[in-house]
Amino acid sequence: MGGEVKTYDLVVLGGGPAGLAGAATAASFGKTVAVVETQHELGGAGINTGTVPSKTLRETALTLSGARSRKLYGVDLSLRRDATVSDFLRHERAVKKSLNVMVKRQFDGSHADVLKGAGEFEDPHTIRVLPGSDRIRGDQILIATGSSPVHPDLFPFDCKGIYDSDTILHLEHLPERMTVVGASTIGCEYACIFAELCKEVHVIDARSGALSFLDGEIARAITAGMERNGVTFHWNDRVESCHANENGEIVLTLHSGASFAADSALIAAGRKSNTDRLNLAAAGVPVGERGSIVVDECFRTPVKHIYAAGDVIGPPALASTGMEQARRAMRHAFGDGQVTGIAALLPTGVYTIPEAAMVGETEEALKQKNVPYVVGRASYERNPRGKIVGDSDGLLKLLIHRHDLKLLGVHVMGEEATELVHVGLIAMLCDASARLFDEMCFNLPTFGQLYKVAALDAIRQV
Repeated sequence: MGGEVKTYDLVVLGGGPAGLAGAATAASFGKTVAVVETQHELGGAGINTGTVPSKTLRETALTLSGARSRKLYGVDLSLRRDATVSDFLRHERAVKKSLNVMVKRQFDGSHADVLKGAGEFEDPHTIRVLPGSDRIRGDQILIATGSSPVHPDLFPFDCKGIYDSDTILHLEHLPERMTVVGASTIGCEYACIFAELCKEVHVIDARSGALSFLDGEIARAITAGMERNGVTFHWNDRVESCHANENGEIVLTLHSGASFAADSALIAAGRKSNTDRLNLAAAGVPVGERGSIVVDECFRTPVKHIYAAGDVIGPPALASTGMEQARRAMRHAFGDGQVTGIAALLPTGVYTIPEAAMVGETEEALKQKNVPYVVGRASYERNPRGKIVGDSDGLLKLLIHRHDLKLLGVHVMGEEATELVHVGLIAMLCDASARLFDEMCFNLPTFGQLYKVAALDAIRQV
């Protein structure tokens, strides 16, 4: 490209889920698009280091541990203790590779240009692609550079055996003892994975409980389930020091005075937006906490031709929401400008063991708002499908307005929870009441039938 500056209708910084969705949307309007991506493969954290890999590892752990067959009498599929890290990671790498190929094939069809390197603003419209001197210009720009794990100074990340949520995929051996610092979503998900594979898993957190954004009953049930699966929690405590001893063990000393060694430690201290190398000052775009970019309801920054979407703008920082944000941003930029905001109701999924999902209000929020409500519950243990799969702890919980029976919140814990929640999501988007589920006929045996049971349980209380 040399000294020539090529102009595009849209320049996208970042080739993850949000960036690719934005690029594809702009291309569908017939616009010329360039995507600047630092990594060799497209897909960002969603495909390469985060969403898909961690969920694939979860399924592998459940299979290797025999967890999915524990209720099959006379069948022994317990964990092969000689399973290697290659056994553990083989499926994750195969899934990632196939998705990389699929994404590339789909993206090639959009006829967008992909430039390998790091994008840096020279001015509000001009991007330099580093390393090198190539420069491109965008009439519109979408920042979708994602986020990275936070590295607290306390932890020597250059030390073998200390990982963050990205580097844990480079695990060289299956540890017998794993310590997770931080009972965040990522921390809890990986703690569950390793609890299926390791002899000992500890989770340390300065708070008094895990997953506080979930309904309290569900969060407590997940924590209890994790403890039954072998996770030991250390609440209201924090790490004071971390080092490797002469045996190569990771030794952590806590504020309480407790000290223990582990083969490996995962530091799940949150994530920060990838904005520090963009030279946003040259574009006039301000940043907020942890480098996040502030946007309006159309996902525009204060510089009106510059949009941002995905993890780079902060919570909820999910691949699904990032893609929707980017699509709406580009419809605003290149469509008729009449774009509605992203759906007010967004489902949340937590891939712990057991998994959980929710949409809408929690009990705690309804109490704080003084909203009159009733709770309808349906247990997996009393559901034929639950009996078949052997999930005796699963629960569907509906929060329903006491006066008009409108569905206010859906909370699920157990097998297929992240799928099952979508039934409730659709009902809520349609402003349905609990009587909808009473009138519906569900296939038998299905988890969907739990909605009828929970709705009837709530209606009887009114």
